[in-house]
Amino acid sequence: MTAERSTPTQDDVLGYFDTLSNWGRWGDDDQRGTLNHITDEVRLAAARTVRHGRSVSCAWEVAVPRDMERSTTTCPCAADMPGAETMPAAFHADRRWGFSHERLGMMFHGNTVTHIDSPCHLYWDGTMYNGRPHTLVDAARGSAWAAVTAAADGIVTRGVLLDVAGARDVPWLEPGEGVSPEDLEEAERRQGVRVRPGDAVLLRTGHGRARREGGADGGFRQAGWHASSLPWLHEREVALIGADTPQDVQPSGYDDVLMPVHAVGLVAMGLWLLDNCDLEACASTAAELGRWDFQLAVAPVRLAGTSGSPVNPIATF
Repeated sequence: MTAERSTPTQDDVLGYFDTLSNWGRWGDDDQRGTLNHITDEVRLAAARTVRHGRSVSCAWEVAVPRDMERSTTTCPCAADMPGAETMPAAFHADRRWGFSHERLGMMFHGNTVTHIDSPCHLYWDGTMYNGRPHTLVDAARGSAWAAVTAAADGIVTRGVLLDVAGARDVPWLEPGEGVSPEDLEEAERRQGVRVRPGDAVLLRTGHGRARREGGADGGFRQAGWHASSLPWLHEREVALIGADTPQDVQPSGYDDVLMPVHAVGLVAMGLWLLDNCDLEACASTAAELGRWDFQLAVAPVRLAGTSGSPVNPIATF
């Protein structure tokens, strides 16, 4: 067991913007932040974690109409569609095929849709990751800095699921319960796994089970990472973190830092975040196979100038 660490004060957390900063670490023009920890060697090692060939999704289905506005057009015979008169003769001759298509609109940031946050998602004192001003983001063009397209080649690395609810022997953590480094190391010990540089760490609080069983609390209250975990994540050189909540424990316990994991993580560290994962299938598969590490693949949509993307993270054991 690791010796108990003291809970950081608000001044300590504010100091993390300096002590945990990755500004300039990979060059003044770096927009990838902690994804730089994922080297070719890390990706090869991640591929070697695949032993069973079983894949599971770590995302929630996007609900219609609650989470997504959707308009579906269906045309049983394409030759009858408006504008078909301008198509070649062969198009009119083939009257057997039809089609459907959709127009979609959604707000993926928030507390329900599984999505990734890129570093431009948050500012602190008007500044983004690596010291860039918030003025690089405008309504017409989006962000010219550290947008989700900085991960256009996808994120493939070793994933590690740390089941803190399981380590505490509870079905789920209650809203307002924060996860500390001691919790993370206890989960490592119980599961026989250790987080390495370049890993993606997925935190199970049990919120997915609570959400299904009707035990999820409403309002701006949730379990999640406590600010005290930030130095641990920095020391372990974690590339990406995810949780089955929107990351930060709420209330955070700090009057002047509402969401320290988001603020310090995105702005100072350049740490990419997977919000609102559904980790129940991943956890049950890991327990069944006796393996808590796997290959994790995340492919953000290449939305130009966007501060994130809805995603479907896939864990392959």
